[in-house]
Amino acid sequence: MRKSPVTVIGLMGSPRRHGNTEQLLDRFLEGAADAGGNVEKVLLSKLAYSSCKGCNACHKTGNCIMDDDARVLYDRLLTADCIVVSSPIYTMGITTELKSFIDRAHYLWVRFFKMGSHIISPDEKTLRRGYFLSTAGMDQDDVFDTAFPMMRALFNILGFTHCTGVLARNMDGYGGITGHPTALIDAYRIGTEAVTGISEEKPCKDRIKK
Repeated sequence: MRKSPVTVIGLMGSPRRHGNTEQLLDRFLEGAADAGGNVEKVLLSKLAYSSCKGCNACHKTGNCIMDDDARVLYDRLLTADCIVVSSPIYTMGITTELKSFIDRAHYLWVRFFKMGSHIISPDEKTLRRGYFLSTAGMDQDDVFDTAFPMMRALFNILGFTHCTGVLARNMDGYGGITGHPTALIDAYRIGTEAVTGISEEKPCKDRIKK
């Protein structure tokens, strides 16, 4: 069992404060903190960063030409034990804030997968956990489907295993996240289990395979 505290960084992708998805994220982080984790919440809407320019300069150097908050945050995410990404679904997709942040990870993909070995070993990746939390107003089976490829890419680039999070649809029907019967409870439980599992050096049992 590890002795150092588990570091958990939560990324809030919604531009709306204190809404359904932020409440989910807060409960996850509360559970993680109660389990002994060092938690931090980052609001992407408050950071200063630009979208990827598609210039491909990083293909030569492995570095992004833009020196802004996105690069600083990616450096921190690479050192975390657990990251939890939270975004509502707007028009069948994640928010602009989150999508543009994920696009900026391209320089890391180049550095790790085209220029050399990843700084995170396969064994380390097994113990590093990434979670996705999301809400949607619609009660539709495929409402979250477009988010999975992007989450898989982000977690893979950063060296995290994609573990099962919380997807709460039909927010319009429930009247918001507080009306959902299980979502907030599940978020707290998963946050607790994330820190406990990492502390005990156990991989997550429920992994996303999509």
